[in-house]
Amino acid sequence: MQISDLVYIDATGYHYPDFPTFLTFVQGIFTGIYGADVVLDPSTQDGQWTTALAQMIYDTITQDAATFNSFSPVTAQGLGLSRVVKINGLSRGIPTNSTADLTIVGTAGTVISNGIAIDSLNQQWFLPASVTIPGPGTITVTATAQNAGNITADAATITTIYTPTLGWQSVNNVAAATPGAPVESDAALRIRQAQSTANPSLTVLEGTTGGVANLSGVTAVQAYENVTDATDGNGLPPHSISLIVAGGDDMAIANEIALHKTPGTNTYGTTSETVYDNHGMPLIINFYRPTIATIGVQITITPFVGWSTDFEPLIAAAVAAVINVVPIGDTVYYTSLFAPAYLPGNPAGLTYNITSIEIKKNSGSFAAANVTLDFNEQAFTDPTVDVVFVT
Repeated sequence: MQISDLVYIDATGYHYPDFPTFLTFVQGIFTGIYGADVVLDPSTQDGQWTTALAQMIYDTITQDAATFNSFSPVTAQGLGLSRVVKINGLSRGIPTNSTADLTIVGTAGTVISNGIAIDSLNQQWFLPASVTIPGPGTITVTATAQNAGNITADAATITTIYTPTLGWQSVNNVAAATPGAPVESDAALRIRQAQSTANPSLTVLEGTTGGVANLSGVTAVQAYENVTDATDGNGLPPHSISLIVAGGDDMAIANEIALHKTPGTNTYGTTSETVYDNHGMPLIINFYRPTIATIGVQITITPFVGWSTDFEPLIAAAVAAVINVVPIGDTVYYTSLFAPAYLPGNPAGLTYNITSIEIKKNSGSFAAANVTLDFNEQAFTDPTVDVVFVT
């Protein structure tokens, strides 16, 4: 058994067993070295040594797990969580002090400097730095609890003057104190972080695009908006939006667009579905399915020692992988294909030199030039058909 059999990371996170499992693992190594008759009872030196080794391994693994988990707001703790949530523009809530409105009675003109009152539990409440009792002989000020957090004080419990001042006669809180808050707990911060990710997007169009992109089966989305009073260069009518969506269910897409778009905004596209609002009123939602633009690639290479045509499928797959993630309506840059065509990290990439890479769209001619997609086109390259080699 290897340590990698006990400790591993997969799609569900960091995994490791309990301490007895590590102890058994270390004892197994010892018996493999010294024989099955080695005595590993805790009362023996070898037994204590294997236990110490197992403890060191276990402590290291648990520390590694804590480090791994600190990168997720779901599992991070303490300072680690405070750092992670900064990605969402959040910071941990700092502790606040309780406050109480105190009625001060005394001789008019009396100045109370840095006054303190105490409640029935001997908790201190700090008055403002300077309080001057006015003509009527009474004033209400807001006092702050000495300690941060949920410091409570019922009505009529802050009644003792802690810092006697000539002319200050009495103090009382007519109402209960407003409790402060302790430092924000990990659990509360996690909840706030989760809520922050559900905040409205910067624009309605972004919200619409995000909602559609999260639908099951949707692989790509591009959105356009025409806010002018005239038809734009893409043929989009005035005051309308158009989404080009690859994958997903037509009706689910239409419902998501209807959910997010603003009232009165027209939708445009060649695919139409009728959805119904909460009152049963029909609404036609239009959007596009992308037109596939087949991108052909011609790669001219000079073979070196070690070259084999068996490498061609690897090169073709690497190049196609780059093309097939180009956003809808974007540009396919032929120069972006050189790096993947050299198969980084694979020794096969050292067995040839690429003289040129040329691309084309559909039935066009190969050229060392970029291919600009139409607004509703999606690039696609089949590595087994659309990539050819010249040697």
